[in-house]
Amino acid sequence: MPEINTSNIGFEKQIWDAACVLRGNIDASEYKSVVLGLIFLKYISDRFEAKYQELLAEGDGFEEDIDEYTAENIFFVPENARWSVISSAAHTPEIGTVIDEAMRSIEKENKRLKDILPKNFARPELDKRRLGEVVDLFTNIQMIEHGNSKDILGRTYEYCLSKFAEQEGKLAGEFYTPSCVVRTLVEVLQPYNGRVYDPCCGSGGMFVQSAKFVENHGGNINKISVFGQDSNPTTWKMAQMNLAIRGIEADLGKFNADTFFNDCHPQLKADFIMANPPFNLSGWGQDKLLDDVRWQYGTPPAGNANFAWLQHMIWHLAPNGRIGMVLANGSLSSQSGGEGEIRKNIINADLADCIIAMPTQLFYTTQIPVSLWFVSKNKKQKGKTLFIDARKLGTMVTRKLRELTDEDIKKIADAYNAYVEGTLEDEKGFCAVVTTQDIAKQDYILTPGRYVGFEDQEDDGEPFEEKMRRLTSELSELFAKSHELEAEIKERLGAIGYGI
Repeated sequence: MPEINTSNIGFEKQIWDAACVLRGNIDASEYKSVVLGLIFLKYISDRFEAKYQELLAEGDGFEEDIDEYTAENIFFVPENARWSVISSAAHTPEIGTVIDEAMRSIEKENKRLKDILPKNFARPELDKRRLGEVVDLFTNIQMIEHGNSKDILGRTYEYCLSKFAEQEGKLAGEFYTPSCVVRTLVEVLQPYNGRVYDPCCGSGGMFVQSAKFVENHGGNINKISVFGQDSNPTTWKMAQMNLAIRGIEADLGKFNADTFFNDCHPQLKADFIMANPPFNLSGWGQDKLLDDVRWQYGTPPAGNANFAWLQHMIWHLAPNGRIGMVLANGSLSSQSGGEGEIRKNIINADLADCIIAMPTQLFYTTQIPVSLWFVSKNKKQKGKTLFIDARKLGTMVTRKLRELTDEDIKKIADAYNAYVEGTLEDEKGFCAVVTTQDIAKQDYILTPGRYVGFEDQEDDGEPFEEKMRRLTSELSELFAKSHELEAEIKERLGAIGYGI
């Protein structure tokens, strides 16, 4: 089933628009846990209720047996947390307290959710009349009627994440990577089985897309093991809920933690690592980690953590492991703080497998140009690196936001697969396979445009001399027009006493 992209989403948008009545004066960052918490609560209630009715119909009295639910990866919902109880209290002043108690009861019965669910519905800032209206909205929607319940709720959850990212701007980079960027990483890496790791996992999008990839290719998601962590406590909880909805078992550590100082998986050697670390992070604590074992290729500068993240991931790679990560374009060419030397050492160690320059405007959170780095411990094409210039791909879905289409992602993945198989032909302006020696001649700069060149322009049949005469004539006319406009502006400014 093809991914539904955000430009043509329907049901999810209805949920978002209706839930926005609850917003009031609450900051997006706080409102996020309210909306996502309600979506989660309604989903597990629907799933529980469907199984409850099934057991009731069987007539063996097992409808309150928790084992009947956990055996099918369904969360057991205690009586006071069932949606019928919540919906009956929708228009009472106690609705916030009822929901908070429901969250506590669910956590008590389901150890995986301990200390994960939001319990902030009773606070005075949350308008209880509006909260009741949103509960009514959710009461009238049977999520399992809109196709696969796990899929529709996951898509709704992801859509709301993207909308919050849009509203929160720069802060949103902590929890959300656009789906099309994650899918590009996943389609290139193809994590069919093994250990998948994200050291700055945000809301868990890398894991969700990995599971989707496996399912879409007829595989078994139980063949991938998921490991991750995140330093932000709210984000870490969102990831736990997101993965719980998807039925993905994950080890995200016992609590939120800083990856550089408190690695939750110190012994892990991963088969696939996917990440979108914070761009150009300064003040990451370099002075306290100067002799860290992870800095095999050079100590990262104090003012920028890009190569700290990259080396942390390389350290965690299995012998045949591969990395796909998002980095700011500065990492391709920077020489400051020893970054050029680190990059050179990584390239000479034959780890740089593929570098992709991405289009602008893919992120809600930043206008910084980004690239995708693919690193491999055991490259199929020794001594070579694939460069892809994807800056012309993508479609504008809003005035500010671009998305890569399924066709764009396939074009990138097909080029990579052909490169691995040794059958890729260089395509001017798009892709080129380059030897390490040729990269060295470019001072180990990894900007794809240096290697792929410019695509051939079609000959329009107009002789060069004639074209130059025409263009210079047109330019002369434009200059003359600009002088006229300049004189008119001066005249009007003079008329009001501001002559120049």
